[in-house]
Amino acid sequence: MKPTVLTKNGFQKIEKELDDLVKNKRPYAIDRLHKARSMGDLSENSEYSAAKEELAFVEGRIKEIEEILRSVEIVENSNNNESVEIGSTVIVEVNGRKDEFQIVGEFEADPMNKKLSFTAPIGKALLNKKVNDLIEVEIPAGKVAYKIIEIK
Repeated sequence: MKPTVLTKNGFQKIEKELDDLVKNKRPYAIDRLHKARSMGDLSENSEYSAAKEELAFVEGRIKEIEEILRSVEIVENSNNNESVEIGSTVIVEVNGRKDEFQIVGEFEADPMNKKLSFTAPIGKALLNKKVNDLIEVEIPAGKVAYKIIEIK
């Protein structure tokens, strides 16, 4: 089984989510299901169906997170800032403007918030590169050149 790579921050977030699911969302969903069940005829009870779906979703997410945590590999940035690694924040110049990305594990990726997976095209291309390196990445929009300005 291939390990799930997470930054320390990503690991803490997923642990916090699991804790919230187990301590808050699961009991709420179970309570909601019990209340809906007590309303009578289950075949016409939309609240019962919705509560059942919510509980199934919560249980599924708990199982998914537990599976991730069983095979987790926490990667800590060495903070040497000499080369890009998982956990690094990278400032690049692209098309004459500066942009900033954080390289993270696959389950932490959030492109809208500039968190790129180390397995995504840009993340993979930046990995192990140094300040002033120029990389070209083939993305859906075409080939884009990135110059590494700073590594934090």
